[in-house]
Amino acid sequence: MLDIGASCLVLTALLAYLNHRFIGLPITIGVMVSALSMSLGLVALDAMGIASGLRQYEESLLRSIDFSAVLIQGMLSLLLFAGALHVDLSELKAYRWQVGVLAVVSTILSTAAVGYGTWIALPWVGLQLPLIYCLLFGALISPTDPIAVMGILKTAGAPKNLELVIAGESLFNDGVGVVIFSLLLGMLASGSAPTLDAGLGLLMREAGGGLLFGLVLGAITFWLLRSVDNYQVEVLLTLAAVTGGYALASRWHVSGPLAMVVVGLIVGNGGRALAMSDTTRHYIDLFWELIDEILNAVLFVLIGMEVLLVSFSLNIFIAAVVAMAVTLAARALTVGLPVSVLKRAFKLPKGSGWVLTWGGLRGGISVALALSLPAGPERDTVLALTYCIVVFSILGQGLTIGQVVRKAVTARL
Repeated sequence: MLDIGASCLVLTALLAYLNHRFIGLPITIGVMVSALSMSLGLVALDAMGIASGLRQYEESLLRSIDFSAVLIQGMLSLLLFAGALHVDLSELKAYRWQVGVLAVVSTILSTAAVGYGTWIALPWVGLQLPLIYCLLFGALISPTDPIAVMGILKTAGAPKNLELVIAGESLFNDGVGVVIFSLLLGMLASGSAPTLDAGLGLLMREAGGGLLFGLVLGAITFWLLRSVDNYQVEVLLTLAAVTGGYALASRWHVSGPLAMVVVGLIVGNGGRALAMSDTTRHYIDLFWELIDEILNAVLFVLIGMEVLLVSFSLNIFIAAVVAMAVTLAARALTVGLPVSVLKRAFKLPKGSGWVLTWGGLRGGISVALALSLPAGPERDTVLALTYCIVVFSILGQGLTIGQVVRKAVTARL
């Protein structure tokens, strides 16, 4: 385990150095591009009979890492807390119903739109996928990835209120998407459709329970932080709240992602204002900023390297293009169109619908959920489609979202 962690950190550090010195892309995109290029380069060299040992080493390293477990059970809690820590709750309250609608209603509608859309469209390119797998694909690809979104938003230059809605949606729709995915996965395992009562019950237990648990844990953490003035202890308390709280949420079968977002909001707002000295605030901000940057870089390196474990074919590439179109269309219909039509209700600048559509980035969470599907040809197909969309999302949408913001929003202010 130590060797695996050391290999990942050394490789990430070297790729981050190369990106900073010679490429100059945002660090998350830069290290992913570097890792993806390295992996594809090893494939090309192996095909020419050169350096086959390096490709085998990289594949064995990746197979020894349970990507789904590393992200969902390890990195996700830390990254979500770090992301929520700097969201202004007083500003978010002003857009609470907008964020709620986009995070819950739009995610459910997008799951159905992507699921049925791919089920109808894939046979056109000679690829058959059962409806339940199409819906699972819709559930894992519909939520925007808070890790990818919040990393890119730092340099996009979006208006503050639009940035707030995008960040809020990405923080909360992740938990909703995981609940929908779990419900559909249970349906696949049992072979029968759940009743409406069962579905609502799971949603209330997972999502509602996660929010309630986050409130309780956040209040306890706030009280502990307020009762002591020592930045070393207070940094440890936040770290313990995140890691221990996420473990408890998993054991109690409530949404850990939603719980961590709530804890992050409480500590980052009430905790920062009322329970921390200036010194403590400085060190907590610095600690969690470093955690965020380091884990983000490692995660995007792993995403780039995962290409070696994905089965591709010409048919899959064509199907991936179709799936990308369906996913973007579903995002436009369930998010972009309502925001554009109801612009007064959403209280966002003109052109925000385009930005929300193009800024709905997918990332490692989608790949992790795809890897958690039962082994089989259907899983391989869903994983390949997911990987292609994630790469396109991060590279294509991530690198151009700043231009979209400038053209769609700032030019119309």
